[in-house]
Amino acid sequence: MWITMSDSQLSEDELIALLRLQNIPNIGDVIAKKLISHCGGPMAVFKDKRQQLLKIDGIGTYTLHGLYDTEHLEAAQQEYEYIQRNNLGYSYFMEEDYPAYLKHCIDSPTLLFRRGNIDLTGRRIISLVGTRNITSYGMAFCERFIEEIAPLDPIIVSGFAYGVDICAQKAAIKHGLQTIGCLAHGLNQIYPKVHAKYVSDVERNGGFLTEFWSTSNPDRENFLKRNRIIAGMSEATVVIESAERGGSLVTADIANSYNRDVFAVPGRAEDKFSAGCNNLIKQQKAQMLTSAADLVYLLGWEVEKAESKTLQKQLFIELDDTEQSIYSYLQKDGKQLLDSIALECKLPIFRVSSTLLNMEMKGVIRPLPGKLFEAI
Repeated sequence: MWITMSDSQLSEDELIALLRLQNIPNIGDVIAKKLISHCGGPMAVFKDKRQQLLKIDGIGTYTLHGLYDTEHLEAAQQEYEYIQRNNLGYSYFMEEDYPAYLKHCIDSPTLLFRRGNIDLTGRRIISLVGTRNITSYGMAFCERFIEEIAPLDPIIVSGFAYGVDICAQKAAIKHGLQTIGCLAHGLNQIYPKVHAKYVSDVERNGGFLTEFWSTSNPDRENFLKRNRIIAGMSEATVVIESAERGGSLVTADIANSYNRDVFAVPGRAEDKFSAGCNNLIKQQKAQMLTSAADLVYLLGWEVEKAESKTLQKQLFIELDDTEQSIYSYLQKDGKQLLDSIALECKLPIFRVSSTLLNMEMKGVIRPLPGKLFEAI
């Protein structure tokens, strides 16, 4: 079942005018927003005189070529009928139901189409991306990360593609999280077709978003455009595995250009599908991510006290007896010096030093200036 989720106040004529703007080749999202802002609405753009529009900074004759061609109006009317016939939801960039983070991106779509049960109200949103050729290491990390982050109830966004994307979205559904698939084509089809079996589960636990019409196919350039939506609507982007080149690295670059946090999962130096992540970390384009606790800390997400016991079990990797002894001491007494930890836990300093390093890699403690350590 396709469920409409639009609370849009656009009239039929305004929606058709907005679709008409979308269909004009020389008018992209940035120019469309400029025209709408100047004229006061999508319909007003077509009522204003060309001479007046040419006075807008950055608008020239080439840009306006085709603005009044009836072929774009006819195409818009046909797409409007498709939207109504299939009861699709849509979000206009100037209205409240439009993704809040995406609204602040200069090149975000003027109009998004959606279906499912998407609810973005007051929600934390993160995107998970990576290689289509996910390894057993990447799959294990992805599943564990989703399990660890589940108590904080974030929305998991991805591209519904092979590999990391579908792994993340299946794990989100398994743990009762809302998940959104951003598509590189219209809502009248699913790509890859083999993922059609997951559509109903995604729609029950979130849904699908796209800027593309029903006439759009999953062409290569559409995937690159789709990536800006994944990066733009999320508070942070997590790259789980990637070769030296790949679409997920493009998504990471876009997220950086939007001043969003980017995280990358490190891997062995010789692993092909860790090369991209290792480079992101090396080039300081991403924070190293070893557990969900890293993301929670670096994003400053607050954990409710009532949730703390559950989160301690689920956010952190299991500790051995020595690690648990040190962690309990730091939790109870706060920041401590290496010598104090060794003395209180009755352990030799060399053992405490190596254990603290392991715990730091697990994301359960962090070093502080003055050779202090504290529990996360």
